[in-house]
Amino acid sequence: MTYQLKPLRTEADYQAALEVASAFFDAPSEPAPGSEEEATFDALLTLIEAYESKHYPIELPDPIEAIKFRMERGGMTVADMKPYIGAPNRVYEVLNGTRQLSLSMIRRLMTLGIPAEVLIGGSEPVHS
Repeated sequence: MTYQLKPLRTEADYQAALEVASAFFDAPSEPAPGSEEEATFDALLTLIEAYESKHYPIELPDPIEAIKFRMERGGMTVADMKPYIGAPNRVYEVLNGTRQLSLSMIRRLMTLGIPAEVLIGGSEPVHS
């Protein structure tokens, strides 16, 4: 499969690149390692990722929602959060948004796998 690599400047360029990438994914086998097709496919994916990062950034989740999600996924209760946030009343305050996370809470919550940038509450988009 041949494709002339070029910058993705418009939505039409992006859609065309997605169509070509889709053909690579739908092919019965992956491009041979070290082949021109593999290099084209890798470069095409890089172009697509760059376009998506610029035009479709992913928003960081709300810190409280991230904590609640982690609690739900881990089957954790308010009591289970004591080592990370403190006494149950403090956990409820954080979960209700009436108390902000302290630096020490953030550090402890990071051990649960919640990224610092999420816990800090940045509303900046994630650019990959």
